[in-house]
Amino acid sequence: MTLAVPRPPVARALGPPLAVAVVGTLGCAAVWWADPTTPGGPIPVCPSKALLGISCPGCGSMRMIYSLLHADVPAALHYNALAVAVLVLFGWSFAAWTYGRLRGRLVRSWLHWRWTPLAFLVAIGMWLIVRNIPFAPFGSLHV
Repeated sequence: MTLAVPRPPVARALGPPLAVAVVGTLGCAAVWWADPTTPGGPIPVCPSKALLGISCPGCGSMRMIYSLLHADVPAALHYNALAVAVLVLFGWSFAAWTYGRLRGRLVRSWLHWRWTPLAFLVAIGMWLIVRNIPFAPFGSLHV
């Protein structure tokens, strides 16, 4: 005999995903307001860029978000292509998490794969190296 797991009430199930969505929306509103594509704005320069002169794996992420908010996908990919891919993966995770909360059980996504942490470390390391190679065609990745 199998016992059915009661589903949580919808409001209770959607509370945490709604909170995450609100925080993300507020963050996007702050990036929209700050306009990181304009030099001298309220968003400071990346410390690794200012101190070492290299683009870290996260450099250009605010400009990438700003470009996506303005539906300029080519500019977003120019500023930080890895972060665009990560946003797509996080969107998948957010959808799976929200759906799992509504169903009352875990819905597996890429975050549950055994090799995810290693793949992320390798991708971030390779992105750091490739975007700082000073000659063509890699020079265009340096922002």
